[in-house]
Amino acid sequence: MSARLVIFDVDGTLVDSQAHILAAMTRAYAALGLEAPARAEVLEIVGLSLPVAVARLVPFLGAGEQARLVEAYKQAFAELRAEPLSPLYPGAGEMLNLLARDRSLILGIATGKSRRGLAHIVAAHSWEGRFATMQVADDHPSKPHPAMLQACLRETGIAPGQAVMVGDTRYDMEMAEAAGIKGLGVSWGYHPAEALGAHVIDDFSDLPEALERIWNGGKA
Repeated sequence: MSARLVIFDVDGTLVDSQAHILAAMTRAYAALGLEAPARAEVLEIVGLSLPVAVARLVPFLGAGEQARLVEAYKQAFAELRAEPLSPLYPGAGEMLNLLARDRSLILGIATGKSRRGLAHIVAAHSWEGRFATMQVADDHPSKPHPAMLQACLRETGIAPGQAVMVGDTRYDMEMAEAAGIKGLGVSWGYHPAEALGAHVIDDFSDLPEALERIWNGGKA
């Protein structure tokens, strides 16, 4: 059997980082003397690269103030890293271990996090060497642009039809479609399940079967 590639989003898919994101956003807004947005507004932009996310949240601010808010958020997020605010979702670690033992599978990451932010997550969970390709916001246009997934395919030599993008937001699913890759949504993340398309799972234990169903053209 030829190799297949499973690409994971991070925030809202593997890691429940909403408490960390919301706390950092609140601090960043306070630093600029602004009232923080509602939780739903913040979670709606999770997955986008930070400058794009901030531009959507505060379109009424000029570019200079938006840049200040981006930097304030980065600083606040870094300060909060010492606090236990971003646990793995139940079953995430075990499922990655299971998939890693399957020699027919290659694992990757495509995330709106920065390189520094992803490195922290990888180190915290001892994931060094787990992923053959890791794409971050520093190197690509924001999701849903397909550049991250195109880089994953290029680095692994996998054809689009042999890859699946696993994510929790419509940006992940739109990115997958733009790259010619099937998307698999997870219902426990930050966007509603109905926004994620035809393939959605409710638990990590459902992932292997869902992947096979996708690769078999919808057949169990």
